[in-house]
Amino acid sequence: MLHLQLQLHSPPPLLLSSSSSLKLPPNPHSLSLKRFPSKPLTLIRCRHSDLFDQKTFSSSTPQPANPAAVSVGALPPRVYVGHSIYKGKAALTVTPRPPEFAPLDSGAFKISREGYVLLQFAPAIASRQYDWNRKQVFSLSVVEMGSVISLGTRESCEFFHDPLKGKSDEGKVRKVLKLEPLPDGSGHFFNLSVQNKIVNIDENIYIPVTKAELAVLSSIFNFIMPYPLGWHTFANSVNPEYSSGVNNANPRYGGDYEWNR
Repeated sequence: MLHLQLQLHSPPPLLLSSSSSLKLPPNPHSLSLKRFPSKPLTLIRCRHSDLFDQKTFSSSTPQPANPAAVSVGALPPRVYVGHSIYKGKAALTVTPRPPEFAPLDSGAFKISREGYVLLQFAPAIASRQYDWNRKQVFSLSVVEMGSVISLGTRESCEFFHDPLKGKSDEGKVRKVLKLEPLPDGSGHFFNLSVQNKIVNIDENIYIPVTKAELAVLSSIFNFIMPYPLGWHTFANSVNPEYSSGVNNANPRYGGDYEWNR
């Protein structure tokens, strides 16, 4: 609240002279001007508390010390999205998965695991009914999404995954996703083959995807691609005020750019 307190001498008009004194009270928003204190004074008080937001003048509001940390830590509520394709033999659902970040001693964050797009295949058990308890999943990396985007009408591609690679059970689970053109050139077959020797599963699920449906998937992959890489988080954490200082502090990202040579 801003208080303006002005004390004026009644007629004759106020004239500043060597005997006048200007006093500043403890309140920095209050101004008091006194002249001839022995004579009657007229008090005028103005209050305009609605013209200012008190938060603007508050010095106690904590400010984020690290913009990058805030952008990663203070994430918005989680939202689930997906896109599904339903056919007579199977259904295919596509859902994105975000990247994972690890904190550094400096207070910043680095990406510890890239995100991906999860493909879920469910076989049909009746008309417009699918057995999601028997679903099989396949995770598409950013590079694999690029292969799908660049796939030609008569071209095919194949992806092989071993979820247990590098572990003691390596080789016991095999997942192969093949994208092969339909004979009439109207789209592609998405064929997922899963062999799991641990639980004795040998599943093969395929679903035809038309040109239009593949175009939708390609558009989704094109749009979502920077997000699994964490580039959106980096862009949100960039502060022009500190950019020059950060660049100078890290020689790997210094100002000696190739195009400046």
